[in-house]
Amino acid sequence: MVIGSRNSVSRLGFTLIELLVVIAIIGILIGLLMPAIQGVREAARRTSCLNNLRQCGLAAQNYMSARRYLPPSCEIVPGTTFSGNNGSWSIHGRLLPYIEGGNAYDIVNLAVAWDAQQATGVPTLRIPLYICPDEVNDTVRLNSSGQPYVYGQTYGFNMGTWLVYDPTGTRRPDGPFYVNSRVSNIPDGTSNTLCASEVKMFTSYIRNTSDPGPLPPTDPNAFDGLAPSVASDRKLGPNLQDNTGHTEWPDGRVHHEGITTCFAPNTRVNYNFNGKLYNIDFNSRQEGRSLTQPSYAAVTARSYHTGNLVNITMLDGSTRSITGSVDLQVWRALGTIQGGEIVNTLD
Repeated sequence: MVIGSRNSVSRLGFTLIELLVVIAIIGILIGLLMPAIQGVREAARRTSCLNNLRQCGLAAQNYMSARRYLPPSCEIVPGTTFSGNNGSWSIHGRLLPYIEGGNAYDIVNLAVAWDAQQATGVPTLRIPLYICPDEVNDTVRLNSSGQPYVYGQTYGFNMGTWLVYDPTGTRRPDGPFYVNSRVSNIPDGTSNTLCASEVKMFTSYIRNTSDPGPLPPTDPNAFDGLAPSVASDRKLGPNLQDNTGHTEWPDGRVHHEGITTCFAPNTRVNYNFNGKLYNIDFNSRQEGRSLTQPSYAAVTARSYHTGNLVNITMLDGSTRSITGSVDLQVWRALGTIQGGEIVNTLD
């Protein structure tokens, strides 16, 4: 007598087809979840970036409360030029005591060029508060021997629209931070005046060109074909370390520590060189290098955040995210301290 049959035996496990179906369903679910996870992570990085900027804005406020004026971008003795290359410390360096960087501040001398104090180890410090979590080139800048030289930063302080320094002293820039400044009053109001914005480390730039004149350009191709006085003043090239804008957090010049509102955020400023198209910053004359020629700069606010967003902080410490589509006149109005503009909304 046959007690059982092949048809009555219980089947255990999965067939190959069933297993493949389950794997496919899991893959689809992961694919659906990944954008949401990435979105949450990006939102967290953007929030962290905004918090960094808020701390920068509050540090500038605390500096002003202690000294009764905002920090200068750098200090140059009138009628003189720097004897070396890097003659004065940046706003970032001056704010160290107000961002819990007092230990580093105490071992350097702001009256001595930062590159003469590299033995202290301070210039190569990576200061987390000065770096956006979305920065893709978060690495130390190297010297010609391949050794660590200095670290960069990703928050540029507002140096106005276009003019950043007049060595003759006849004209004053229109932003809150500039050479030898002692700004203690903001007629437009601190809530209507830009303090700092995001920038990108290792930005390409050119410097030390012929005088471009006092009118800020509106064409982002304005510098294409413009030749610096010497080839080495093209700070760009095929390798990351060839492009050195915003790579020196201790340095007080606009192409390292600042931004200007000449162009709207994330504007691509084109410059063709050796068959490659670069997105550049511009400084017509390094501050402290001439007794007569003014320094004009187009140092553009930029970021790696999605949605064409750039984070900013105002002089009152408030923060917000804006898009590159913001009206240029509104953006420039935010950069001035006494233009008489009241800016309530940003696109």
